Amino acid sequence: MLGLRPTAAGPAGRFDAPCTARDAVTAVEAELERFLDAELRRARGTDEVFARQVAERVDAFVRRGGKRLRAAFAWCGWRAAGGSGDARAVLRTGAALELLQACALMHDDVMDGSPLRRGAPSVHVELAGLHRAAGMAGPPDAFAHAAAVLAGDLALAWADDLLTETALASPQGPRLHEEWRAMRAEMVAGQYRDIHAQAAGSSGIDEALTIATLKSALYTVGRPLALGACLADAGPPVLDALRDAGRCAGLAFQLRDDLLGAFGEPALTGKPAGDDLRARKLSYLLAVGVERAAASGDEEAAAALAPAGPDRPERTVRRMRAALERTGARAAVEDRIGELAAESRRHFAASGAPDAVRGEFAALVARAVGTPAGDGA
Repeated sequence: MLGLRPTAAGPAGRFDAPCTARDAVTAVEAELERFLDAELRRARGTDEVFARQVAERVDAFVRRGGKRLRAAFAWCGWRAAGGSGDARAVLRTGAALELLQACALMHDDVMDGSPLRRGAPSVHVELAGLHRAAGMAGPPDAFAHAAAVLAGDLALAWADDLLTETALASPQGPRLHEEWRAMRAEMVAGQYRDIHAQAAGSSGIDEALTIATLKSALYTVGRPLALGACLADAGPPVLDALRDAGRCAGLAFQLRDDLLGAFGEPALTGKPAGDDLRARKLSYLLAVGVERAAASGDEEAAAALAPAGPDRPERTVRRMRAALERTGARAAVEDRIGELAAESRRHFAASGAPDAVRGEFAALVARAVGTPAGDGA
């Protein structure tokens, strides 16, 4: 296990701090494997069909990976606040975050009707295939959507179980649990504001930023940093600096995701491009395009980006992309991502984090948002 020095054997043993964020992710993967192996045994003892068709699917989805950014940011928060020595609590917290991410992605794919995730069919697509192959009764999609929601619920239950076990074993357990509880509520609020804005045909920049903050910025970076810092018994000034750093980095992450959703290559991103435009989901990118089209009197761009019927053909998506380019919205979002990444590094430095940890954080932000790492300041 790269970068770890076990000083006691077994799941209750002590593990000294990983040396780098990459080492921390490796250690979190090991924690995930141990936890998932145990949960699969429990699932098989509960019901074989449930275990084979739901629990094993959740297990495979989690093990298939992703960037593990939340786990790495939790480690950064812990180290920034002076965390050292036994790292098991922060590693297990990182593993819980990855399970929660699995829940969020499964549910998000159902809500958005996304066919791909992490370069493979989405869970609900797999389950629809299972329904057809078995010759089951009823509409395959209805079965698949219901089963995928349950799969996401199981991932959430596993995340809560792991976090609760970690909190109960830590002197900082109450603080850890408070951060976790707030994060879950923010996630749900952000998802609801997202679908509400889509249904209402909203176009406002402030609303787009509210959704991005609740749905992604806090959950992706802000809360993971705070979760890690709480385990190191961080004081208010350190927590405030880390929250500011997380909010900026998390917003930059969501803005990059918006750009990839509109202009990305599915072969590289592992998910479809254009779905958010096709559904006219409110994003900062879309809101900036609408505002700029109105300000410049570009009626063609305004018409392309306006609310319309539920089914937007591919030619309409192409018109929307062209409008976002022509109004300068795409370039403006690129510029804002760079500004937010730099602001995030400055706030992180204000936490008093050691130089090495500042460098790790800068590299993580660069990886998350696709900008240069800067000087770590």
